[in-house]
Amino acid sequence: MQMKACFMGLGYIGLPTAIIAAKHGVEITGVDINPKVVEMTNAGRLHIVEPGMEEMLQQVIASGALHASTVPEVSDAYFMVVPTPFKGNHEPDVSYVEAATRAVIPLLKEGDLYVIESTSPIGTTEAMAKIIFAERAELEGKIYIAYCPERVLPGNVIHELVHNDRVIGGIDEASTEKAIEFYSQFVKGTLHRTNARTAEMCKLTENSSRDVQIAFANELSIICDKAGIDVWELIRLANKHPRVNILQPGCGVGGHCIAVDPYFITSDFPMESQIIAKAREINNYKAFYCAERVCRAVEEFRREHGRRPVVAMMGLAFKPNIDDLRESPAKYITTKVMHSCPDADLLIVEPNVAEHAVFKLTDCREAYDKADIVAFMVAHTPFKSLPRCEDKVILDFCGINA
Repeated sequence: MQMKACFMGLGYIGLPTAIIAAKHGVEITGVDINPKVVEMTNAGRLHIVEPGMEEMLQQVIASGALHASTVPEVSDAYFMVVPTPFKGNHEPDVSYVEAATRAVIPLLKEGDLYVIESTSPIGTTEAMAKIIFAERAELEGKIYIAYCPERVLPGNVIHELVHNDRVIGGIDEASTEKAIEFYSQFVKGTLHRTNARTAEMCKLTENSSRDVQIAFANELSIICDKAGIDVWELIRLANKHPRVNILQPGCGVGGHCIAVDPYFITSDFPMESQIIAKAREINNYKAFYCAERVCRAVEEFRREHGRRPVVAMMGLAFKPNIDDLRESPAKYITTKVMHSCPDADLLIVEPNVAEHAVFKLTDCREAYDKADIVAFMVAHTPFKSLPRCEDKVILDFCGINA
């Protein structure tokens, strides 16, 4: 009998995972509260940018292996893949996970699997288990509950969902094994067993570690800018040391992982997470520093040329070649420059987005040709082929020429 699974959330992780599972023989119901997302999915149109994924979506829709809905349906496994935003002072908000959980509670039956994939504070899986059993006490000990965080890189999701290792932690050993049984249907990477709390902390640790490493590079870039040193050359030379591997700096850190997950630790352990908290502070400051650097260039241009400069703000996404603007430092920089530099004419470029509710977007080459000042914030591939003009002020925050 074909297994049925219900994915609560059809965003950047939920939809690709649902598609991959459907391709591997699982009958999928994908649930999203946004009717437009549901409509597009059922029409075989991807509402996100992810290479190769739309063709795969069309295949599983046509075969009937996947369909989307605004409400969950009775299944054998339920996956919570919804956002976990902030509330207050960077305090994690698990209300979406709880709402998605409560939506499936009436459908649960003996032998079902319930998994949280959403990045969550330590103890969230156990908290959701308590909510489930508070409403359905007869299911305690008769369903399987686990946590399994995603590990994917936007732009390479198809490969990484299948080939990356996964960490899977249940509230008990039987739950861990049941979750591994599901993921083994399509994951070729190693499935590592642990408990729910360790799996939750593992996800937060991975991205906090990267945040700390990026903070070191971003701090170096600020020092080098003030010292008149090419940070890209410096890092290239320092990395010649056999035990040194400095990452590349950028205009900050964005996305719904590295820019968010460390706060899930600092919120619960504020006194113990000194380095993690400082890294977040540095990476946030780098975006502020870049915005100030653009404004300074505007003032210098006005003093030298006696007119308003045209400034091309190149990129809004949080990383190259995707359309994801979540927690994007480039978006923050553009907004701050817009408000802080009234003496400049801004041309805003994001080649991966057709239109934006706030920013009027300009074609990449048109903006570059018209600009007096060019601020490269995201190293999108089209930017790398632009001609280098000596008469333009180039602010390279992302290593476009590195």
